[in-house]
Amino acid sequence: RDGMTNTQAKSATPGGDGRRLVRTMCGIWCHPTMCGMEVEVRDGRVVNVRGDHTNPDSKGFLCIRGQSAPEIVHSPHRLRRPLLRRDGDKWETITWEQALDLIAERMIAAGRERVGLWVAHGAQQNGLGVRLANRFSNMYGCQRWLGAIFCWGFGAAGLALTGILNVHTKEDLAANSRYVLLWGANFAGQPHTARNVMAAKKRGARLATIDCRVSEAARQSDDVLLVRPGTDAALALAMIHVIIAEGLHDTAFIEQHTVGFAELAEHVRDKTPEWAASITGVSPADIREMARAYATTKPAVLVVGASSMAKSANGWLSTRAISCLPALTGNLGIPGGGIGPRHAAACSGDGLADITAPETRPPGDYFRQQMSYLPEAVSEGKLRVLLILGSNLLSMFPDSSRLEETLRGLDLVVTHDLFLTETTRRVAHLALPGTSWLEEQGVRCTNTYVHLMEQALEPVGEARSNTWVLKEMARRLGIDGFYPWRDHEDVINALLRHPATGGVTVSDLRCQGGRAPLAISHVAYPDFKFHTPSGKVEFWSQRCVEMGLPPLPEYHPPKADETLRSQQSLSPRYPLVLRTGRSIGHFHSFYDEGRAVSTLARLNPVPVVWIHPSDAGKRGVKDGDDVTARNERGEFRAQARVTADVLPGVVWLRSGWFGMNRVTSAERTLPDHIVDGTGWLPFPFGQASYEALVEVTPAVGAHTR
Repeated sequence: RDGMTNTQAKSATPGGDGRRLVRTMCGIWCHPTMCGMEVEVRDGRVVNVRGDHTNPDSKGFLCIRGQSAPEIVHSPHRLRRPLLRRDGDKWETITWEQALDLIAERMIAAGRERVGLWVAHGAQQNGLGVRLANRFSNMYGCQRWLGAIFCWGFGAAGLALTGILNVHTKEDLAANSRYVLLWGANFAGQPHTARNVMAAKKRGARLATIDCRVSEAARQSDDVLLVRPGTDAALALAMIHVIIAEGLHDTAFIEQHTVGFAELAEHVRDKTPEWAASITGVSPADIREMARAYATTKPAVLVVGASSMAKSANGWLSTRAISCLPALTGNLGIPGGGIGPRHAAACSGDGLADITAPETRPPGDYFRQQMSYLPEAVSEGKLRVLLILGSNLLSMFPDSSRLEETLRGLDLVVTHDLFLTETTRRVAHLALPGTSWLEEQGVRCTNTYVHLMEQALEPVGEARSNTWVLKEMARRLGIDGFYPWRDHEDVINALLRHPATGGVTVSDLRCQGGRAPLAISHVAYPDFKFHTPSGKVEFWSQRCVEMGLPPLPEYHPPKADETLRSQQSLSPRYPLVLRTGRSIGHFHSFYDEGRAVSTLARLNPVPVVWIHPSDAGKRGVKDGDDVTARNERGEFRAQARVTADVLPGVVWLRSGWFGMNRVTSAERTLPDHIVDGTGWLPFPFGQASYEALVEVTPAVGAHTR
């Protein structure tokens, strides 16, 4: 198994009372926020955790999730041994040999093309799990999905069509931006960005927020626009109209670095603020004011959010329209401009080499990496065995009732995690105990630095890392060459062989305090070469024409928007639009939705639905009441928070709660051939609309999950 003796000896700073201090990174993968932490260990237990003030990214900040590390690692709810389901809900302890032999037996019986590997954020705690899982699936030749499809893929799609995928760093924002526009972005999801935004504001920058609720970021903003969900593209098009009509665009930049300005100008001629006001709920005066402020206060940076806007059916249209704004105003390739911190780093990718061996993937009947294809594949008999690494799939997957029903028909469902989850309890046959990031060695790239993550503890009980499990499975399945490295340190050195790291090694990182700066530009696109076939920002896209998409950014009314603004509702039984997002006390559905960690459980004990007082009053709902949200797909229970901080006609819930996705849609929005295999994005993204119209009523009866 993965050893730690050498790592501990090299990384630990001994104390006089036998304590050791280990510097590492928090293992919760809340990109782009990644925090350094100092961990004090004594007698094999974490006795103290604090933010690492020497960390150049987090500078001592550590949110409540990271501060809960001792409870996470030493929780009495941790899985400690492999468990096999017997006779319904009875779990029996078995050995690792028995568990792995059973998995290999079922995989061989099913055949590699009917085996699936679902890998998500929980497998990425040490930076190695997802990469090695992808290497395994390539060399074995099985089906696979990427957990990143849960949040950002749709949003990145719109940016990619315009050609603006790279982002500016948080440091550039703090030092140079004079106007910061947070479009659907919130501090709860990006605490590091928050600190740098506030540094810019202290320096005199103006801060604006666009959202469907009054978020933590909105409370700190100078200007706030509350926009109806799904109408962001209309707002962006109206802002483009104002900027062009009033001559606020940067003619020189447009002539040198863009394609299709004349077509765009004609396209938005009738997209006036008055037109957008009836759609978005934002007044024409406010639209004009924000457009003028963004266009005239240079440099201006846009920070585009993920969870809420990007997960809607027309989220890609929204980011497509929004991404035209920096080019129109000449805010690209200059300090303080562009798109702000998100999932990509300026000019560097993620700063680590590719070890996934895509060239070894054998030919096969592979179905697309889209969410809706998973239950379809099971129903059609194309998938018989599913290995789920680091994901509470049923809590995060849209239309989860359908998924749950289909997964029950599989020959084998295996989960590998720290805790039992709703996915494990409901559909898994085998539960494998995983390790936390403090029980492994790893490496982490932020947008600006590469960080070594030293191992601090021996694994709890019989917990094993993803790497160990995949190595053992590769041995049983005869996958030669899966793990050609001597140990974890050798794997990390292979990952570090990337131009952005400058050839740094694990030994070098230890000599440099566990980190090294990436060789990147803090300003995206300093050479003005963009991610398009033309190399220019494409307002009008020939690539879109060839793919059967609108060549110019458009607004398409979603079903939810029609419901809000139409007297003849498309769904009169379900008049409220559901939107989700993040809170500072959780990340997706980690740690059994936070319930396995007492601090996080106290902070978010139950699902809470925000509902406007006017909507609550019509339904007889009072603040703190138990309510049921339902639609034609299903229902879930929650507690009402009656607040004017959410728009009328909208209900908001933090994501990651089991049951919430019983009401959401897994409907595909874009044609299949566009989503993967086109080169549009550097990765396939598993589209699902996550749309949901619901009705909220006072709950009746006992609470059930």
